[in-house]
Amino acid sequence: MTTVLRTEDLRREFGALCAVDDVSVEIDSEEVTSIIGPNGAGKTTFYNLLSGRLDPTAGEVFLRGRSGDLENVTGLPPHDIAQRGLSRAYQINNNFEGLSVLDNLRVARVSATDRSSELLSRYHEDEELRDAAEEVLELTGLSDVAETEASNLSHGDKRKVEIALSLATDPAVVLLDEPTAGMNPSESEEMVELIKELDETTDTTFVLTEHDIDMVLEISDRILVLHRGELIANGTPDEVMANEDVTTAYLGERQ
Repeated sequence: MTTVLRTEDLRREFGALCAVDDVSVEIDSEEVTSIIGPNGAGKTTFYNLLSGRLDPTAGEVFLRGRSGDLENVTGLPPHDIAQRGLSRAYQINNNFEGLSVLDNLRVARVSATDRSSELLSRYHEDEELRDAAEEVLELTGLSDVAETEASNLSHGDKRKVEIALSLATDPAVVLLDEPTAGMNPSESEEMVELIKELDETTDTTFVLTEHDIDMVLEISDRILVLHRGELIANGTPDEVMANEDVTTAYLGERQ
């Protein structure tokens, strides 16, 4: 097993509030890892620290990205971290809704290259970009809607596009933000199966936050539980479900 993402004593304070409190974790390339916790637990802040949207008050973040080496990416801007191989799929639809699904993926691919300024003006003509985008469309089951404007997609397909956009940059790690939010049971199960399939068929490591506990238990190899900024549990689904601190701090609030 190989560590692809590691934090050491990661901390973020907002005045007197400590949103992430000395969290040290290792995320393995062979595992789907879920981060759970009640509202205000620090999940979003933790994601922002991993992706460079926030600088830590203290501590460090390490990423094993495209270079193959575990690099210290603490304090780097989001674009630099993304270039090194960490991609974040946002819950809010960030695609260009006036473009087709295929063109959305081409633009995303351009953003991950060193030739972005050269390619952006002719992204729709570049065969390499098209081939890469079509491969991601096939992986995510979106080939049938490749030429459809993103604004005309169903909610479930828009969520798939968000994942496709993150994969278009050929990342080592993808952070998913509540991938089943707003979905009906059928759409949620389809999303679970998609993530499982992507985990098995790609070299990408998936990390997700999610409020649907049943979904978390079904999809996760490892679960991290945050409560008031602290890491209170780190283990397999069975270990976490048996943890009394988790039951009290998180699961108990939903009983």
